[in-house]
Amino acid sequence: MIAFLIPLIAAQAGWLRIDPVHACITAQTIAMVDVRGAYSLRLGLLLSMTAVLTLSVLLGRLGADSLAIALPATALVVMGGGVWRHLSSDYGPGLAVSSGLLFFVSLAPDAPTAQAHHPALATFCGGLLGVMLQVSLWPIHPQHPLRRTVGDSWIALAELLEVMSPETRGDAQTIRDREITLRASLNDAQATLHASKRHSGKVLRHLELLNLAAARLSLRIIAFRTALENFEKCPGHASFEAGLTPVLSSLANTARTVALAVVSGQPSYWESFEVRMKRLETLLAVARTRVASQFGDSTASSQLVEILSQIEEQLPIVREALQATLERTTLERAAFSLELFDLGTLTLRPLGAILNFSKRLEPALVRHTVRAILLSIIGVVFFKWSGFPHGYWLPFTMLVVLQPDFGSTREKAAQRVLGTLAGGLIASSLLWLHPPLPVLFVAIGITIFAFGYFVKRNYAVAVVFITLMVVLLTESHHPVTLAFTLERMGSTFAGGFLSLVAALIFWPEWERDRFPGILAKSMESNFAYLSLIAFRLKDGGPDDDELHQARQAVENANSEAFSSLKRMNGDPKNRRDGLRQAAALANGNQRITNALTVIALHLNDQKTRHPEMLAHFTLMADAAFQALIETETTGKPSVRIDSAAEELKNFHLPEIEPDHLDGERFREPWTYPQLVRIVTELDAMLLIARSTGPA
Repeated sequence: MIAFLIPLIAAQAGWLRIDPVHACITAQTIAMVDVRGAYSLRLGLLLSMTAVLTLSVLLGRLGADSLAIALPATALVVMGGGVWRHLSSDYGPGLAVSSGLLFFVSLAPDAPTAQAHHPALATFCGGLLGVMLQVSLWPIHPQHPLRRTVGDSWIALAELLEVMSPETRGDAQTIRDREITLRASLNDAQATLHASKRHSGKVLRHLELLNLAAARLSLRIIAFRTALENFEKCPGHASFEAGLTPVLSSLANTARTVALAVVSGQPSYWESFEVRMKRLETLLAVARTRVASQFGDSTASSQLVEILSQIEEQLPIVREALQATLERTTLERAAFSLELFDLGTLTLRPLGAILNFSKRLEPALVRHTVRAILLSIIGVVFFKWSGFPHGYWLPFTMLVVLQPDFGSTREKAAQRVLGTLAGGLIASSLLWLHPPLPVLFVAIGITIFAFGYFVKRNYAVAVVFITLMVVLLTESHHPVTLAFTLERMGSTFAGGFLSLVAALIFWPEWERDRFPGILAKSMESNFAYLSLIAFRLKDGGPDDDELHQARQAVENANSEAFSSLKRMNGDPKNRRDGLRQAAALANGNQRITNALTVIALHLNDQKTRHPEMLAHFTLMADAAFQALIETETTGKPSVRIDSAAEELKNFHLPEIEPDHLDGERFREPWTYPQLVRIVTELDAMLLIARSTGPA
């Protein structure tokens, strides 16, 4: 907001002879970038983005009076947007859209005024202002490149816990999305820490332990939720679940406190963490006693008690790891200045750890870039020939709405059209007020702040505020007419429609064609995870790093499968054949992963008394997974489905020996029900594959 208002007020007051539109957009774009990493990397990235935006304006001004120059310049800028997306999935899309906006605005013949300096100079100055605002906050709110990424893992865990709480429970898809976000945060933190391995300092090792503690704690929380599903029909389930609200709330608050403490290093957060830990330990102890009172003394209830105990056992590990990261913090001197100077010894590898320099281009991104170039050229031709004063809204809308896949394009088009319509209707009521400049500036500041807040939370709401801002900004220069609002709304509708047509016609890649390979990879990872767990059950062994990596691989593969399903659901109806069956297979595969994770919690050094049963179980699961994978990859039901299903139906677990019935000492009372659950899920998946063929 500040970045946008400073050049606007300065230009309006006559202090600077610059074009406020270019300076405001550039300053706001640079100031809103959430840059992470070493300070030198941040500064280099921000200055590079400023240079790209300035170059886009230069190209736009070159093509302002010549269509022959405007068309190749359009292709160059949009192609550059594809390059930015390839280089960085975090910063590339935003830079592609911002550079496109400034380029299209600069194509307007009347972009500069007679008194103003060249728009490129205004753009460059606006970029420097955004950089200065970013740098000014670094001493006040430092972001250690390693601490921040570990803090994000704990924030993601807190957000998962919040949607699992009975009071604020989200639906199954919301919980699944939060699990995917958590897994992505844990992976990003692990990758960032691994990129700094050459700095073998104590803090790095402690941060690794803290991130690992978040992974282990989340594993047990998800396993507890899975185990609790067995009690959904029990009379005491509703009462017990209501009693879990303070436990989950306390866990979420503790996770957020860990994030604040590790990033800021302030002693006050450590003190708050200690108090929260004491309360959490008490709540977990109460929850354990309530399990027996609500569900009785059964093997299943003992499993819940054991998982709660394992959650409690992780708390001292979290405390120790967090305390170790704060060793240098004292009550007399906060950690801000220390962390700022400490970056000399704890930095990330130059650019390679953040940017993607791979020469392999994603085919979907290449097709998306070519589609965007064609649409933008069409939009620029219309803009130049139509004579509309704000015709650049058409190519810009198409550039924003068009996404690599059809489902995302349709969603983006709907959000932008609805947001523009709502914003236009609200703006219409402002046409007759013509408020004074001070009121306009305050209103512009409010809309910019709201846009920045909602742009990553609810894009449709963000578009409402950006539409209002455009009307207010125009009103600050000259009175707005109804034609202005109608022109913007018409450009948005036309741009959204053309983007949908382009995504539908120009080299579409339907998710239905990609999903079988994605699901097959997920099943392969799941069987690898199953094989490792079966080996640990057979010969004894803990939940070690090898098992953790296998679990991480299958969770990533499952997340990709559900993301693919979400994209498929956005495709046209005639391209969604078999969506329900595909979702059923993906969910069955996910439930097998959950059951295996519950078993992993009970691994120990005990050897099984029935190695032949585990060997048979592994071979049987292998046959079932291979039949499912063959069905997905070949496009027709595997000839091995019937034999694999018959094996599953004939499988029986041996009776648990009387001396192993004690769930507190032996694992069979906990692992056997999960093995049965896996067999049931595999049988159901084979039935789906037999009746419908590939997903």
